[in-house]
Amino acid sequence: MNHQIKEQLESLADEDYQKFSTALIPTINNVLGVRLPKLRALAKEIAKGDWRAYLQEADEEYFEEVMLQGMVIGYVKAELHDILEYVAQFVPKINNWSVCDSFCAGLKMTSKHQAEVWTFLQPYLHSRKEYELRFGAVMLLQYYVDETYLPQVLQLLDQIRHEEYYVKMAVAWAISICYVKYPEQTLIYLKDNSLDDFTYNKALQKITESTRVDAEMKAFIRSLKRKA
Repeated sequence: MNHQIKEQLESLADEDYQKFSTALIPTINNVLGVRLPKLRALAKEIAKGDWRAYLQEADEEYFEEVMLQGMVIGYVKAELHDILEYVAQFVPKINNWSVCDSFCAGLKMTSKHQAEVWTFLQPYLHSRKEYELRFGAVMLLQYYVDETYLPQVLQLLDQIRHEEYYVKMAVAWAISICYVKYPEQTLIYLKDNSLDDFTYNKALQKITESTRVDAEMKAFIRSLKRKA
């Protein structure tokens, strides 16, 4: 199965898209250039078959082979504890923002099992590893920016300490989502937080880039920027 999938991916490669993707993900150099809709279609197909055998044998030579595994885990129908076991096995394979964010977006079962997945995520949110932290932060912004979890989400984001760019950007992105959905509560947080200057200012920047924030509030948010 693994050999067939590799051949299928190679046949779907698009040279122009390969150049585009490589430029977007500067931390890796093993991109074939398969467009995401084609990867998703293949993932759905695999998820309907013997997906356990596929995940056990799956290769990781190409960026798309890793991306595909993550997508399959998102599409499979299984008990939550089974899926979370595969999630835990997959997270160490994440080595770039694209695989991380696509994987998180696909774990839609989280919406139905918020409490259980929240508990599962805690070790990642307290990790010292770059992409474990990004995974945790992106999962928060995808599934936990709601009335129930908002205070805990902001508290967890405030506690993340890591020097890597992709962690800081995930935290900033998550805080901007919190603001867009809950501006009053998030503004209170923005006026009193422990974020480093880079992450804090990036969060403000992302808020001002949102089409859901009006011009007057954007001007106010800009005024909160910390000066170097």
